[in-house]
Formats: sequence, C-alpha cells, structure tokens
Amino acid sequence: MKRFFRKALTLLSVYYAYTIEYRAEVILWLLSNSLPIILMGVWIEAAQGGRFNLSPVDFARYFLAVFIVRQITVTWVVWQFEDEIVQGKLSPRLLQPIDPVWHHVASHIAERMARFPFTLLLIVVFFLLYPQAFWVPKIANFLLFLLASVLAFVLRFIMQYSFAMLAFWTERASAVENFWFLFYLFLSGMIAPVEVFPESVRAIVLWTPFPYMIDFPANILIGSPVDLTRGFSLIVGWILVFLGLNRLLWRRGLKRYSGMGA
Repeated sequence: MKRFFRKALTLLSVYYAYTIEYRAEVILWLLSNSLPIILMGVWIEAAQGGRFNLSPVDFARYFLAVFIVRQITVTWVVWQFEDEIVQGKLSPRLLQPIDPVWHHVASHIAERMARFPFTLLLIVVFFLLYPQAFWVPKIANFLLFLLASVLAFVLRFIMQYSFAMLAFWTERASAVENFWFLFYLFLSGMIAPVEVFPESVRAIVLWTPFPYMIDFPANILIGSPVDLTRGFSLIVGWILVFLGLNRLLWRRGLKRYSGMGA
C-alpha cells in the first residue's frame, strides 16, 4: 500500500509540474469549456415568459453547476492514447511495472489541480455579475455532489478510454468519440436541463449514461429534487459495463499491437 501511494504521488507531482509549464494553455482550455455560461443567457431569456417550471435564477444556478461539473469531468484520453498507438509511444510504457492507464489518470487529476484556482476565480466573477443567483449549497448536497462528480468523471474517462482502445484497429479512434460526443452534448444536460425535455424523451434518456455525467451532479449541487438511488446505481452500473468492455478490448488489442503503426 505504501508503494502504491509513493508511485501515485510521484506520477501526480510529475504531471502537475508538466501542466504548470503550460498555464496559458490550461486557461484556454478552461475558457473553451464555458459553453454552459453562454447557454445560460439563452435559457434565462427563454424563461422570462414563464414557459418552463424553472425561473431565470434556477437556470443561472443550473448552468453554473454544469460549468463546474464540466471542469471536473472533462477528459481527453482518447486523443492521447491514439497518439501513443499511432506513433509507437505505448511500447516503453508497456515495459513499466504499472498499467499505462495510470499515466492518463495522473495527467487528468494534475490538470484539475492546476485549473482549480482559475475555475474558482470565474465562479467569483459570475456571482459578482449575477448576485441574485448566489446560494450556499447544503453540506449534504455538496458532499453528494462531489461523489456524483467523481463517479461522473470515472464514467466519462472509462467510456472515452474504451473508445481509445479502438486505436489498436484503426488510426482514427477519436472519430468514434467525436460521434459519441454529439449524444453527450444534447442528452447530458449541457445544452438544456433534462427536466425541460418532453416526458417521453426524458423517460428514455434517463436510462442512458449521459444525464448522469452532467445533469445529475448539477441538480444535486443546486438542490433540485433527484432520485439519488437510481442515479448512483445507474452511474455505477454503466461504469461496470464500460470497464468490462475496456478490459476486453485492451487484452485483444495488445495482441495486435506492433509498435509503430499498429
């Protein structure tokens, strides 16, 4: 156990130092994930007519929560892994006594540590510009939000890492992720709260993994009513599904790997 923590701290420190070297890039990536803040203005205007059950303040809080969740759950492992396969960079990592996935996990966690101060600053600016949306979440809600966000990140990471395994068979595994992202964009709650979906559509969407990666943790944070048992059960269930798929593709993919130009 002590060796595990020593290796984990070493990886985190290395990737954190690497991330800090590119602070400007971190800020740009942070701003590139500000789509929820832009959409917030659209939905606030739409809510003025009272056509939805949510008020303008509710929409403001929701999309701020979406922005926060996005900072926690954003992933890019498919592009990193695809590059490693195509250029043969995976070979030296296979010689190391740890699974290559931990390099990517450490990279993602270190990047979040680096972007945290900038995210906090943007949240403060948001409340200065829109003070009527300020609220303090209950401690229980905040803790459940952290748990849901971590699980959402795990689901998003394993899902994308599973698509990355296709790089053993094709040089454009990221194309699958780009296609899958369309469903993620419209069904996760990033474009619109799942609550405003038609009832028949919402009933189907809630069985997919998408709303539990954004809408579910965001609603927990702002205190909206959610089915916690169903939400956490489906997150864990989808994690296990994609984890099984990932391990299957990993074992079969390694048999095809030949270094450069697999």
